[in-house]
Amino acid sequence: MADAAVHGTRGVLIAADKFKGSLTAVQVAERVTAGLRRVVPDLRVEALPVADGGDGTVDAAVAAGFERREVRVAGPLGDEVTAAFALRGDTAVVEMAEASGLQRLPAGVLAPLTASTYGSGELLRAALDAGARTIVFGVGGSATTDGGAGMLSALGARFSTAAGEPIPPGGGGLAELAHADLSGLDPRLASVEFVLASDVDNPLTGPKGAPAVYGPQKGASPEDVETLDAALAHYAKVLEEAIGARAAEYAVSPGAGAAGGIGYGALILGARFRAGIEVMLDVLGFVPALARASLVITGEGSLDEQTLHGKAPAGVAAAARAADREVVAVCGRLALAPQVLGRAGIRRAYALTDVEPDVSKCIADAGPILERVAEHIARDFLL
Repeated sequence: MADAAVHGTRGVLIAADKFKGSLTAVQVAERVTAGLRRVVPDLRVEALPVADGGDGTVDAAVAAGFERREVRVAGPLGDEVTAAFALRGDTAVVEMAEASGLQRLPAGVLAPLTASTYGSGELLRAALDAGARTIVFGVGGSATTDGGAGMLSALGARFSTAAGEPIPPGGGGLAELAHADLSGLDPRLASVEFVLASDVDNPLTGPKGAPAVYGPQKGASPEDVETLDAALAHYAKVLEEAIGARAAEYAVSPGAGAAGGIGYGALILGARFRAGIEVMLDVLGFVPALARASLVITGEGSLDEQTLHGKAPAGVAAAARAADREVVAVCGRLALAPQVLGRAGIRRAYALTDVEPDVSKCIADAGPILERVAEHIARDFLL
């Protein structure tokens, strides 16, 4: 049993990410709240759904009070889709997966060589049109490996072949690139604070680059990976000829390889790279919410080694520990030893599989099972 009850002057802050494929971050917070209050009916609970820059980032911002704005943009294969960004005052949260994510592909279709980020550029332009002066650009979950060339094109850049024709869309088309002209980029970009928010610090190309590490997730064969890596290296070389040495520097900078290299395109635009969860905690108002809580509950679908490298629960736990708050975590699957959790600032983790060993049932009935998990947390930490 925990040695201190926390439901007196302060309450509980739920700052968890989604359980991918089962529950959104908002639903996680709702279910945990229901379970806690079944044990402590008068408990004060504050929900602050979080995201690390990947899919779910706009939803987290909307849950924190941002306005949802929808716009029609090009999907990764060029078909029009309805995508959303979030706006509060002159700050916009834009999620590239809304326009260019894997979920925007038709069922069963992957297009590693031809998927484009053009729609992400249209989404950024819509945020500028809405008056954004600060843009948090969350990247992750992409269907694309085009180095952000599509995004740059939507914002006014011109990429052409030796014959002067526009290059084909997608990373494969970059092999035909002969000329890059960035003089037509939207001038508003120069006066905007542009933050690249990602949990990925890979460079653009090479063994740890976007094609090698993430290409297979997007359907790239070993041959496709070689093609894409060579095309992106060529793209960076042509950009170096167009805008100078900084293009080469950005290609090896942390975050350049994020979301199929759209991080590189964002750096070309002048973005500043920051860990996605750190940015989102700032934007969502985590620090003032933390001041009102004594116990923090974080989590995501799988707590594993990846969690420790910039994922939402690790960022939440680090910030909470710095404020001397106790942190517990909920998850679908737990693959970290107690001592590893402790070093990350997480006092204890509660997995759905602790309550229901059948993984398929945990996925199908994640909500009700998570409520039962939250009851255990309440009994252990709140009574």
